[in-house]
Amino acid sequence: MSPTPPVTRFAPSPTGYLHIGGARTALFNWLYARGRGGTFLLRIEDTDRARSTPEATEAILKGLTWLGLDWDGEPISQHARQERHAEVALQMLEAGTAYKCFSTQEEIAAFREAAKAEKRSTLFLSPWRDADPASHPDAPHAVRLKAPRDGVTVIKDAVQGDVTIRNAELDDMILLRSDGTPTYMHAVVVDDHDMGVTHVIRGDDHLNNAARQAQIYTAMGWEIPVWAHIPLIHGPDGKKLSKRHGALGIEEYAAMGYPPAAMRNYLARLGWSHGDDELFDDAQAKAWFDLSGIGKSPARLDFKKLEHVAGYHIARMDDDDLLTEIDRFLAATQQEPLSPALKDGLRAAMYCLKDRARSLPQLIEKAYFVLNSHPIDRDEKSREALTDVSRGILKELTPQLQNASWTRDTLEAIVGQVSEAHGVKLGKVAPALRAALAGRPVSPSVFDMMLVLGREETLARLSDAAAA
Repeated sequence: MSPTPPVTRFAPSPTGYLHIGGARTALFNWLYARGRGGTFLLRIEDTDRARSTPEATEAILKGLTWLGLDWDGEPISQHARQERHAEVALQMLEAGTAYKCFSTQEEIAAFREAAKAEKRSTLFLSPWRDADPASHPDAPHAVRLKAPRDGVTVIKDAVQGDVTIRNAELDDMILLRSDGTPTYMHAVVVDDHDMGVTHVIRGDDHLNNAARQAQIYTAMGWEIPVWAHIPLIHGPDGKKLSKRHGALGIEEYAAMGYPPAAMRNYLARLGWSHGDDELFDDAQAKAWFDLSGIGKSPARLDFKKLEHVAGYHIARMDDDDLLTEIDRFLAATQQEPLSPALKDGLRAAMYCLKDRARSLPQLIEKAYFVLNSHPIDRDEKSREALTDVSRGILKELTPQLQNASWTRDTLEAIVGQVSEAHGVKLGKVAPALRAALAGRPVSPSVFDMMLVLGREETLARLSDAAAA
Protein backbone atom coordinates (compact mmCIF):
# COMPACT_ATOMS: atom_id res chain seq x y z
CA MET A 1 0.00 0.00 0.00
CA SER A 2 1.47 3.38 -1.01
CA PRO A 3 1.91 5.99 1.74
CA THR A 4 -0.64 8.78 2.02
CA PRO A 5 0.54 11.88 0.10
CA PRO A 6 1.88 14.44 2.56
CA VAL A 7 0.25 17.73 3.46
CA THR A 8 2.68 20.54 4.29
CA ARG A 9 2.10 24.19 5.05
CA PHE A 10 3.88 27.51 5.15
CA ALA A 11 2.52 29.74 7.89
CA PRO A 12 4.08 33.23 7.91
CA SER A 13 3.06 36.12 10.16
CA PRO A 14 2.08 39.16 8.06
CA THR A 15 4.15 41.69 9.96
CA GLY A 16 6.64 42.54 7.20
CA TYR A 17 8.26 41.32 4.00
CA LEU A 18 8.92 37.67 3.08
CA HIS A 19 12.25 37.02 4.80
CA ILE A 20 14.91 34.95 2.99
CA GLY A 21 14.67 32.38 5.83
CA GLY A 22 10.89 32.20 5.45
CA ALA A 23 11.28 31.79 1.70
CA ARG A 24 13.56 28.79 2.26
CA THR A 25 11.08 27.27 4.74
CA ALA A 26 8.31 27.69 2.16
CA LEU A 27 10.55 26.11 -0.50
CA PHE A 28 11.33 23.05 1.66
CA ASN A 29 7.61 22.53 2.33
CA TRP A 30 6.79 23.01 -1.36
CA LEU A 31 9.50 20.59 -2.53
CA TYR A 32 8.50 17.93 0.00
CA ALA A 33 4.83 18.07 -1.03
CA ARG A 34 5.32 18.49 -4.77
CA GLY A 35 7.87 15.68 -4.98
CA ARG A 36 5.41 13.23 -3.44
CA GLY A 37 2.15 14.19 -5.08
CA GLY A 38 1.08 15.91 -1.87
CA THR A 39 -0.54 19.22 -0.93
CA PHE A 40 1.17 22.48 -0.07
CA LEU A 41 -1.02 24.88 1.91
CA LEU A 42 -0.59 28.52 2.88
CA ARG A 43 -1.81 29.91 6.20
CA ILE A 44 -1.43 33.55 7.19
CA GLU A 45 -0.90 33.67 10.95
CA ASP A 46 -2.55 37.02 11.54
CA THR A 47 -3.66 36.60 15.15
CA ASP A 48 -1.42 39.51 16.24
CA ARG A 49 -3.87 42.19 15.10
CA ALA A 50 -1.68 45.08 16.24
CA ARG A 51 1.23 44.07 13.96
CA SER A 52 -0.49 42.24 11.08
CA THR A 53 -1.16 44.34 7.99
CA PRO A 54 -2.84 43.67 4.62
CA GLU A 55 0.25 45.17 2.95
CA ALA A 56 2.50 42.58 4.60
CA THR A 57 0.15 39.78 3.54
CA GLU A 58 0.28 41.11 -0.01
CA ALA A 59 4.10 41.26 0.13
CA ILE A 60 4.26 37.62 1.26
CA LEU A 61 1.91 36.43 -1.51
CA LYS A 62 3.85 38.48 -4.06
CA GLY A 63 7.18 37.09 -2.83
CA LEU A 64 5.98 33.47 -3.02
CA THR A 65 4.53 34.06 -6.49
CA TRP A 66 7.79 35.61 -7.72
CA LEU A 67 9.73 32.66 -6.29
CA GLY A 68 7.45 30.29 -8.20
CA LEU A 69 6.01 28.50 -5.15
CA ASP A 70 2.37 27.79 -5.96
CA TRP A 71 0.10 26.76 -3.10
CA ASP A 72 -3.07 24.68 -3.13
CA GLY A 73 -6.43 26.30 -2.43
CA GLU A 74 -6.97 29.72 -0.93
CA PRO A 75 -4.65 31.13 1.75
CA ILE A 76 -6.17 30.53 5.18
CA SER A 77 -6.46 33.34 7.72
CA GLN A 78 -5.74 32.18 11.25
CA HIS A 79 -7.64 35.16 12.69
CA ALA A 80 -10.79 34.12 10.81
CA ARG A 81 -10.75 30.77 12.67
CA GLN A 82 -10.91 32.19 16.20
CA GLU A 83 -14.27 30.59 16.97
CA ARG A 84 -12.91 27.16 16.09
CA HIS A 85 -9.83 27.70 18.29
CA ALA A 86 -12.10 28.67 21.20
CA GLU A 87 -14.35 25.66 20.55
CA VAL A 88 -11.42 23.25 20.93
CA ALA A 89 -10.25 24.97 24.14
CA LEU A 90 -13.76 24.60 25.60
CA GLN A 91 -13.80 20.90 24.59
CA MET A 92 -10.57 20.47 26.54
CA LEU A 93 -12.13 22.29 29.48
CA GLU A 94 -15.03 19.81 29.49
CA ALA A 95 -12.68 16.85 29.14
CA GLY A 96 -10.59 18.04 32.08
CA THR A 97 -7.43 18.51 30.03
CA ALA A 98 -7.70 22.28 30.50
CA TYR A 99 -8.87 24.49 33.36
CA LYS A 100 -10.01 28.03 34.14
CA CYS A 101 -7.32 30.23 35.65
CA PHE A 102 -8.42 33.39 37.46
CA SER A 103 -4.91 34.60 38.34
CA THR A 104 -4.43 38.20 37.24
CA GLN A 105 -1.40 39.58 35.41
CA GLU A 106 -0.41 41.39 38.61
CA GLU A 107 -0.54 38.17 40.66
CA ILE A 108 1.55 36.30 38.09
CA ALA A 109 4.11 39.14 37.97
CA ALA A 110 4.30 39.21 41.78
CA PHE A 111 4.82 35.41 41.88
CA ARG A 112 7.70 35.68 39.40
CA GLU A 113 9.34 38.56 41.27
CA ALA A 114 9.22 36.62 44.53
CA ALA A 115 10.55 33.46 42.83
CA LYS A 116 13.42 35.44 41.33
CA ALA A 117 14.28 36.97 44.69
CA GLU A 118 14.24 33.53 46.34
CA LYS A 119 16.30 32.06 43.46
CA ARG A 120 13.69 29.41 42.62
CA SER A 121 11.94 28.56 39.33
CA THR A 122 9.86 31.40 37.88
CA LEU A 123 7.65 28.83 36.11
CA PHE A 124 4.13 29.90 37.09
CA LEU A 125 2.09 27.16 38.76
CA SER A 126 -1.51 28.29 38.83
CA PRO A 127 -3.33 27.84 42.13
CA TRP A 128 -6.51 27.23 40.09
CA ARG A 129 -5.28 24.04 38.40
CA ASP A 130 -7.05 21.67 40.80
CA ALA A 131 -9.49 24.13 42.36
CA ASP A 132 -13.09 23.02 42.95
CA PRO A 133 -15.28 24.66 40.25
CA ALA A 134 -17.63 25.67 43.10
CA SER A 135 -14.88 28.03 44.30
CA HIS A 136 -14.59 29.79 40.94
CA PRO A 137 -15.36 33.50 41.14
CA ASP A 138 -17.53 35.28 38.59
CA ALA A 139 -14.54 37.01 37.04
CA PRO A 140 -12.54 37.10 33.81
CA HIS A 141 -10.33 34.03 33.37
CA ALA A 142 -7.88 32.43 31.00
CA VAL A 143 -8.15 28.81 29.89
CA ARG A 144 -4.92 26.90 30.53
CA LEU A 145 -3.75 23.50 29.35
CA LYS A 146 -3.51 20.99 32.21
CA ALA A 147 -0.07 19.79 31.17
CA PRO A 148 1.49 16.69 32.71
CA ARG A 149 3.75 17.63 35.63
CA ASP A 150 5.84 14.44 35.66
CA GLY A 151 7.72 12.50 33.04
CA VAL A 152 9.00 13.81 29.73
CA THR A 153 7.72 14.94 26.33
CA VAL A 154 9.74 13.50 23.46
CA ILE A 155 9.73 15.27 20.12
CA LYS A 156 10.63 12.80 17.38
CA ASP A 157 12.20 15.21 14.95
CA ALA A 158 13.16 14.23 11.40
CA VAL A 159 16.09 16.67 11.45
CA GLN A 160 17.14 17.04 15.09
CA GLY A 161 16.51 13.44 16.18
CA ASP A 162 14.71 12.73 19.44
CA VAL A 163 14.49 15.84 21.61
CA THR A 164 13.49 15.15 25.23
CA ILE A 165 12.02 17.88 27.44
CA ARG A 166 11.14 17.36 31.10
CA ASN A 167 7.49 18.19 31.70
CA ALA A 168 8.45 19.88 34.96
CA GLU A 169 10.15 22.57 32.83
CA LEU A 170 6.92 23.43 31.00
CA ASP A 171 4.12 25.55 32.43
CA ASP A 172 0.41 25.18 31.84
CA MET A 173 0.27 27.26 28.70
CA ILE A 174 -2.65 29.60 28.08
CA LEU A 175 -5.04 28.43 25.34
CA LEU A 176 -7.58 31.26 25.58
CA ARG A 177 -6.84 34.66 27.05
CA SER A 178 -9.22 36.29 29.48
CA ASP A 179 -10.82 38.23 26.61
CA GLY A 180 -11.63 34.92 24.88
CA THR A 181 -9.04 35.23 22.11
CA PRO A 182 -6.83 32.21 21.39
CA THR A 183 -3.07 32.24 21.80
CA TYR A 184 -0.83 31.65 18.81
CA MET A 185 0.52 28.39 20.31
CA HIS A 186 -2.96 26.91 20.57
CA ALA A 187 -4.24 28.23 17.23
CA VAL A 188 -1.31 26.66 15.35
CA VAL A 189 -2.15 23.17 16.60
CA VAL A 190 -5.88 23.46 15.86
CA ASP A 191 -5.19 24.82 12.37
CA ASP A 192 -2.57 22.17 11.55
CA HIS A 193 -4.94 19.42 12.69
CA ASP A 194 -7.97 20.79 10.83
CA MET A 195 -5.91 21.35 7.66
CA GLY A 196 -4.71 17.75 7.78
CA VAL A 197 -1.04 18.77 7.97
CA THR A 198 1.10 15.63 8.12
CA HIS A 199 4.55 17.26 8.19
CA VAL A 200 5.46 20.45 10.06
CA ILE A 201 8.68 21.73 8.46
CA ARG A 202 9.76 24.99 10.10
CA GLY A 203 12.72 26.85 11.63
CA ASP A 204 14.40 25.32 14.69
CA ASP A 205 13.51 28.45 16.67
CA HIS A 206 10.13 26.69 17.00
CA LEU A 207 11.61 23.52 18.53
CA ASN A 208 10.66 24.50 22.10
CA ASN A 209 7.12 25.24 20.92
CA ALA A 210 6.81 21.68 19.62
CA ALA A 211 6.94 20.19 23.15
CA ARG A 212 4.04 22.38 24.30
CA GLN A 213 2.10 21.88 21.09
CA ALA A 214 2.55 18.09 21.28
CA GLN A 215 0.75 18.20 24.64
CA ILE A 216 -2.33 19.75 22.97
CA TYR A 217 -2.33 17.00 20.32
CA THR A 218 -2.14 14.38 23.07
CA ALA A 219 -4.87 16.05 25.13
CA MET A 220 -7.20 16.06 22.09
CA GLY A 221 -6.27 12.52 21.02
CA TRP A 222 -5.07 13.84 17.67
CA GLU A 223 -2.28 12.33 15.60
CA ILE A 224 0.98 14.24 16.01
CA PRO A 225 2.50 15.31 12.67
CA VAL A 226 6.07 14.59 11.62
CA TRP A 227 8.20 17.41 13.00
CA ALA A 228 11.20 18.72 11.04
CA HIS A 229 12.91 21.72 12.61
CA ILE A 230 15.48 23.19 10.22
CA PRO A 231 18.50 25.25 11.33
CA LEU A 232 18.34 28.97 10.64
CA ILE A 233 20.34 30.80 7.97
CA HIS A 234 23.38 32.72 9.17
CA GLY A 235 25.36 35.48 7.50
CA PRO A 236 28.74 34.85 5.83
CA ASP A 237 30.41 35.58 9.21
CA GLY A 238 28.49 32.75 10.90
CA LYS A 239 26.32 35.11 12.95
CA LYS A 240 22.54 35.27 12.91
CA LEU A 241 21.28 36.90 9.73
CA SER A 242 20.58 40.61 10.15
CA LYS A 243 20.51 43.86 8.17
CA ARG A 244 24.28 44.18 8.35
CA HIS A 245 24.56 41.13 6.08
CA GLY A 246 22.66 42.80 3.25
CA ALA A 247 19.46 41.62 1.60
CA LEU A 248 16.93 40.03 3.93
CA GLY A 249 13.66 40.19 1.98
CA ILE A 250 13.01 38.02 -1.07
CA GLU A 251 11.96 41.11 -3.05
CA GLU A 252 15.50 42.47 -2.64
CA TYR A 253 16.84 39.42 -4.49
CA ALA A 254 14.28 40.02 -7.25
CA ALA A 255 15.52 43.63 -7.50
CA MET A 256 19.14 42.41 -7.69
CA GLY A 257 18.19 40.41 -10.77
CA TYR A 258 18.59 36.80 -9.67
CA PRO A 259 16.12 34.60 -11.59
CA PRO A 260 13.59 32.67 -9.45
CA ALA A 261 14.87 29.31 -10.77
CA ALA A 262 18.34 30.21 -9.49
CA MET A 263 16.94 31.31 -6.12
CA ARG A 264 15.07 28.00 -5.77
CA ASN A 265 18.25 26.06 -6.55
CA TYR A 266 20.37 28.19 -4.21
CA LEU A 267 17.89 28.20 -1.31
CA ALA A 268 17.39 24.44 -1.58
CA ARG A 269 21.14 23.97 -1.02
CA LEU A 270 21.10 26.24 2.04
CA GLY A 271 20.93 23.54 4.69
CA TRP A 272 20.00 20.58 2.47
CA SER A 273 22.15 18.43 0.23
CA HIS A 274 21.89 15.57 -2.23
CA GLY A 275 25.35 14.08 -2.48
CA ASP A 276 27.66 16.62 -4.12
CA ASP A 277 24.99 18.06 -6.42
CA GLU A 278 25.14 21.86 -6.40
CA LEU A 279 23.33 22.79 -9.60
CA PHE A 280 19.93 21.33 -10.49
CA ASP A 281 16.47 22.12 -11.83
CA ASP A 282 13.05 21.89 -10.18
CA ALA A 283 12.34 18.36 -11.41
CA GLN A 284 15.57 17.10 -9.86
CA ALA A 285 14.98 19.03 -6.63
CA LYS A 286 11.47 17.57 -6.27
CA ALA A 287 12.72 14.05 -6.95
CA TRP A 288 15.69 14.32 -4.58
CA PHE A 289 14.41 16.44 -1.69
CA ASP A 290 14.04 14.53 1.54
CA LEU A 291 14.09 15.48 5.21
CA SER A 292 17.07 13.17 5.81
CA GLY A 293 19.19 15.46 3.62
CA ILE A 294 18.73 18.47 5.93
CA GLY A 295 21.77 19.17 8.11
CA LYS A 296 21.71 20.14 11.79
CA SER A 297 24.09 23.11 11.48
CA PRO A 298 23.02 26.60 10.38
CA ALA A 299 23.57 27.35 6.69
CA ARG A 300 25.63 30.37 5.63
CA LEU A 301 24.52 32.90 3.06
CA ASP A 302 27.13 33.19 0.31
CA PHE A 303 26.57 35.72 -2.48
CA LYS A 304 29.43 34.33 -4.61
CA LYS A 305 27.75 30.93 -4.63
CA LEU A 306 24.42 32.55 -5.45
CA GLU A 307 26.00 34.34 -8.44
CA HIS A 308 27.52 31.05 -9.63
CA VAL A 309 24.11 29.32 -9.40
CA ALA A 310 22.41 32.26 -11.15
CA GLY A 311 24.96 32.15 -13.98
CA TYR A 312 24.27 28.44 -14.48
CA HIS A 313 20.51 28.98 -14.75
CA ILE A 314 20.73 32.08 -16.98
CA ALA A 315 22.99 30.22 -19.43
CA ARG A 316 20.51 27.33 -19.69
CA MET A 317 17.26 29.28 -19.74
CA ASP A 318 15.06 29.36 -22.82
CA ASP A 319 15.45 32.76 -24.55
CA ASP A 320 11.75 33.64 -24.29
CA ASP A 321 11.68 32.65 -20.61
CA LEU A 322 14.72 34.83 -20.02
CA LEU A 323 13.01 37.77 -21.76
CA THR A 324 10.02 37.26 -19.45
CA GLU A 325 12.36 37.37 -16.43
CA ILE A 326 13.95 40.57 -17.77
CA ASP A 327 10.45 42.09 -18.11
CA ARG A 328 9.72 41.16 -14.48
CA PHE A 329 13.07 42.52 -13.31
CA LEU A 330 12.55 45.86 -15.07
CA ALA A 331 9.07 46.12 -13.52
CA ALA A 332 10.39 45.22 -10.04
CA THR A 333 13.03 47.94 -10.29
CA GLN A 334 10.64 50.56 -11.79
CA GLN A 335 12.53 50.71 -15.09
CA GLU A 336 11.06 51.35 -18.52
CA PRO A 337 9.75 48.20 -20.23
CA LEU A 338 11.41 47.09 -23.46
CA SER A 339 9.72 47.89 -26.75
CA PRO A 340 8.91 44.98 -29.11
CA ALA A 341 11.81 46.06 -31.37
CA LEU A 342 14.30 46.05 -28.48
CA LYS A 343 13.00 42.64 -27.39
CA ASP A 344 13.61 41.31 -30.90
CA GLY A 345 17.15 42.67 -30.81
CA LEU A 346 17.76 41.18 -27.38
CA ARG A 347 16.37 37.82 -28.50
CA ALA A 348 18.73 37.81 -31.49
CA ALA A 349 21.69 38.59 -29.23
CA MET A 350 20.81 36.14 -26.47
CA TYR A 351 23.19 33.46 -27.75
CA CYS A 352 26.19 35.70 -27.04
CA LEU A 353 24.86 37.28 -23.82
CA LYS A 354 23.77 34.36 -21.65
CA ASP A 355 26.98 32.46 -21.07
CA ARG A 356 28.82 34.70 -18.64
CA ALA A 357 26.04 36.78 -17.08
CA ARG A 358 25.56 36.03 -13.38
CA SER A 359 22.53 38.26 -12.92
CA LEU A 360 19.99 40.00 -15.11
CA PRO A 361 21.62 43.46 -14.66
CA GLN A 362 24.91 41.95 -15.88
CA LEU A 363 23.15 40.54 -18.94
CA ILE A 364 21.45 43.89 -19.63
CA GLU A 365 24.78 45.71 -19.26
CA LYS A 366 26.37 43.29 -21.75
CA ALA A 367 23.40 43.89 -24.07
CA TYR A 368 23.94 47.67 -24.11
CA PHE A 369 25.15 47.45 -27.73
CA VAL A 370 21.83 46.03 -28.95
CA LEU A 371 19.55 48.07 -26.69
CA ASN A 372 20.84 51.34 -28.19
CA SER A 373 21.20 52.66 -31.74
CA HIS A 374 23.78 55.02 -33.20
CA PRO A 375 25.00 57.52 -32.31
CA ILE A 376 25.68 55.61 -29.10
CA ASP A 377 26.85 57.12 -25.86
CA ARG A 378 30.41 56.02 -25.03
CA ASP A 379 31.81 55.76 -21.51
CA GLU A 380 35.22 57.20 -20.60
CA LYS A 381 37.17 53.96 -21.10
CA SER A 382 35.68 53.53 -24.58
CA ARG A 383 36.50 57.12 -25.53
CA GLU A 384 40.12 56.52 -24.45
CA ALA A 385 40.31 53.49 -26.79
CA LEU A 386 39.57 55.73 -29.82
CA THR A 387 43.06 57.10 -30.49
CA ASP A 388 44.18 58.68 -33.77
CA VAL A 389 45.71 55.35 -34.82
CA SER A 390 42.65 53.26 -33.98
CA ARG A 391 40.30 55.76 -35.65
CA GLY A 392 42.43 55.49 -38.80
CA ILE A 393 42.08 51.70 -38.74
CA LEU A 394 38.29 51.99 -38.34
CA LYS A 395 38.16 54.44 -41.26
CA GLU A 396 40.05 51.97 -43.44
CA LEU A 397 37.95 49.04 -42.29
CA THR A 398 34.59 50.60 -43.13
CA PRO A 399 34.75 50.48 -46.96
CA GLN A 400 36.16 46.94 -46.89
CA LEU A 401 33.13 45.74 -44.93
CA GLN A 402 30.73 47.56 -47.29
CA ASN A 403 30.25 44.66 -49.70
CA ALA A 404 31.71 41.75 -47.71
CA SER A 405 29.62 38.66 -47.13
CA TRP A 406 28.29 39.05 -43.57
CA THR A 407 29.66 35.85 -42.01
CA ARG A 408 31.90 35.44 -39.01
CA ASP A 409 34.77 33.94 -41.04
CA THR A 410 34.75 36.82 -43.55
CA LEU A 411 34.49 39.50 -40.86
CA GLU A 412 37.36 37.98 -38.88
CA ALA A 413 39.50 37.71 -42.04
CA ILE A 414 38.95 41.35 -43.05
CA VAL A 415 39.64 42.75 -39.57
CA GLY A 416 42.71 40.50 -39.35
CA GLN A 417 44.07 41.73 -42.70
CA VAL A 418 43.62 45.43 -41.84
CA SER A 419 45.26 44.89 -38.41
CA GLU A 420 48.19 43.11 -40.03
CA ALA A 421 48.62 45.88 -42.60
CA HIS A 422 49.05 48.31 -39.70
CA GLY A 423 51.47 45.97 -37.94
CA VAL A 424 49.21 45.39 -34.95
CA LYS A 425 47.54 42.26 -33.57
CA LEU A 426 43.79 41.83 -33.55
CA GLY A 427 43.82 42.20 -29.75
CA LYS A 428 45.04 45.78 -30.14
CA VAL A 429 42.20 46.66 -32.53
CA ALA A 430 39.45 44.95 -30.49
CA PRO A 431 39.11 47.74 -27.83
CA ALA A 432 38.51 50.35 -30.56
CA LEU A 433 35.98 48.10 -32.29
CA ARG A 434 34.28 47.48 -28.94
CA ALA A 435 34.22 51.24 -28.28
CA ALA A 436 32.71 51.83 -31.72
CA LEU A 437 30.08 49.10 -31.55
CA ALA A 438 29.15 49.03 -27.85
CA GLY A 439 30.53 52.19 -26.26
CA ARG A 440 31.27 49.98 -23.24
CA PRO A 441 34.24 47.75 -22.35
CA VAL A 442 31.84 44.97 -21.24
CA SER A 443 30.23 43.37 -24.27
CA PRO A 444 30.17 40.18 -26.31
CA SER A 445 32.91 39.59 -28.90
CA VAL A 446 33.17 42.25 -31.62
CA PHE A 447 32.25 39.70 -34.30
CA ASP A 448 29.11 38.58 -32.42
CA MET A 449 28.10 42.23 -32.15
CA MET A 450 28.62 42.77 -35.90
CA LEU A 451 26.50 39.71 -36.71
CA VAL A 452 23.70 40.77 -34.34
CA LEU A 453 23.72 44.45 -35.42
CA GLY A 454 23.89 43.68 -39.14
CA ARG A 455 25.83 45.48 -41.88
CA GLU A 456 24.03 48.83 -41.89
CA GLU A 457 24.13 49.51 -38.14
CA THR A 458 27.70 48.20 -37.82
CA LEU A 459 28.98 50.49 -40.60
CA ALA A 460 27.10 53.48 -39.16
CA ARG A 461 28.72 52.93 -35.74
CA LEU A 462 32.20 52.46 -37.21
CA SER A 463 31.79 55.71 -39.20
CA ASP A 464 30.63 57.55 -36.06
CA ALA A 465 33.65 56.31 -34.11
CA ALA A 466 36.12 57.06 -36.93
CA ALA A 467 34.87 60.65 -37.05
CA ALA A 468 34.79 61.08 -33.27
